[in-house]
Amino acid sequence: MSVQLNHTIVFSRDNRESAEFFARIMGLEVGLEWGPFIQVTLANGVDLDFATLPPSQDVFPQHYAFLVSEAEFDAILDRIKAEGLAHTADPHGKKPGEINTNDGGRGVYFPDPSGHGLEIITVPYGGF
Repeated sequence: MSVQLNHTIVFSRDNRESAEFFARIMGLEVGLEWGPFIQVTLANGVDLDFATLPPSQDVFPQHYAFLVSEAEFDAILDRIKAEGLAHTADPHGKKPGEINTNDGGRGVYFPDPSGHGLEIITVPYGGF
């Protein structure tokens, strides 16, 4: 068997808010609630398990990048704009309100409710 990512935990301030936000923006369904986790499953079978951190702990912002089709990119960007979310063409926020065309595709960065940096791209880095 080759090594594959099966799931990862996404720590958040509120697991329900973060899972619902992510699913809504990405056009996915919120899955099962199991113990402290709320799952959202990606098209390749990887689960994002959203978990609430205790109030005494800070969320350490992570970066999560997602490869999407051109049609999915358009739909996600429309939802980002409809919700009035800040978005930028670059990870440093120097091109607000723009998208990038790196590697012959399109990409955009935006934050989730807990401060994680989300990115959608239509072509993997390096154009492969």
